[in-house]
This record gives sequence, structure tokens and C-alpha cells, in this order.
Amino acid sequence: MDLGTLAIASLTDTRSRRCLLYKPGLVPYSTALSWQRSLVAERRNQPDLDDVLLLLEHPPVYTLGQGATLDFLKFDPDTSDIEVCRVERGGEVTYHCPGQIVGYPVLNLCYYKQDLHWYLRQLEEVLLRVLAAYGLQGERVPGLTGVWLEGRKVGAIGIKVSRWITMHGFALNVYPDLQGFNQIVPCGIADKPVGSLAQFLPTVDLDQVHQQVATSFAEVFNVQFQEMRMKGLEPSLLAKLEPKSSASTNSATSA
Repeated sequence: MDLGTLAIASLTDTRSRRCLLYKPGLVPYSTALSWQRSLVAERRNQPDLDDVLLLLEHPPVYTLGQGATLDFLKFDPDTSDIEVCRVERGGEVTYHCPGQIVGYPVLNLCYYKQDLHWYLRQLEEVLLRVLAAYGLQGERVPGLTGVWLEGRKVGAIGIKVSRWITMHGFALNVYPDLQGFNQIVPCGIADKPVGSLAQFLPTVDLDQVHQQVATSFAEVFNVQFQEMRMKGLEPSLLAKLEPKSSASTNSATSA
């Protein structure tokens, strides 16, 4: 499939914005959450700062959106061996673990389009383009958010937007241990199984998919990446490394 033929909504500004790309590897969920909150707070105070994309993996963790019900857990969270976190994103429970690429864009939508539905569709488009690059035909499901491959959900999305600054984001199952999803009703959708790229591409390479995610994200959002180094950094140090660019809404959505 010719990736150039995949349609996306027009950006409000055709000039490329700089976006700082961090790929720190395996990061505890609470650490990545602190990074995001720090980045968002800075951009609420200084809207001209560069956008950021964090691409990483998490150790096993279950996360619930701010309004999520515990009914979709098949275990007692108080006695779980796996961490359970309730956070400010939208949506129901999901599962993160190694082998899953998690993307946290921190974007100022004032430079793109101030429309949450548009933003969700753009994130879906990123994942659809990644699949297309491997010759796979991903799909949207009307009325739901995410990306499916032959009926299996391989890409989940859950966001938080505050004063048009985004946080949380998307997760793409490359070759995670899918057993962790058996302990929940993923995203509250009982009749659609979860899948992974490895089920269709047994030799898929995680590093290559990381690069393809970055490439597709740059295409869809019309950004130019500046890759940064941040392995092992605390949130306060992360902020100090960021170069400044030259150059309200408050909502949570998912599923």
C-alpha cells in the first residue's frame, strides 16, 4: 500500500514544528507519568515550548481511566502482584507490558487543530500507517477508538487534554505477553479480542517498529524530530535538557 495515499485531516499550519523525541526504553509507569505531568505543566506556563513525543515500554501494569469502573477487573486490585494505577486519562482499564510500544505525545493543539475528535483520529492514523508499512490492513471500528487487525485490537488510545496540551496517548501491541489481558475486559470491550503484530508477523523487530512509529507520527502531525537522550533521568532533569523553540480546554477521552 502506498502510504502517501492514506488520507489525513489537513493541519491548520503547513509549517513543520519541531518535536523532541525521547526513547528511554523500559520505564516504570509512575516515572513516565511524572515526566508527562512535568512537561504539560511547563507548556501550560510557556506555550511556545517544543512539542514532545515519548516512545517507551512499561513493566507490567494495569491502568484505569479517571472514570473507569472496577467491574472490568477480574481480580482484586488490593491483592494484585501487578501494579494497578488510576490516572487522569479517559477510558476503561488497559494493560501495559514489555513488547508493547507506548507513545505519549505532549502537543500544544493550538498549533495543530483544537478538536479532540480530530486528535484521536490522527493518533489512529499513525497506527494505521505503521501497520500499512508492514503490509497489514488495519481498521477503525465505528463508535470506538483504537485500531484493529482482522478483528483483534492491536492499538489502544487514551488521552488527557488540558488547555489544549495533550498527555497520555497510544499503545501498540508488537509482541507483548497477551496473557495479562485475560485478567481484564480490555477497554471495557468484551466482544473483541486483543491481538499483536507478532501474530501476523512472527519475526517482527521491536526496534524497527519503534522507528516506523516515529516516522508515521512525523508524517501525520507534520513535525520534525530532534532525538534526545534521557535514559535514567528524573523529571526535574528532563525539563532542564529541553531546548526551547524559537518560534482552554480540559478533557479526557479514550478507549
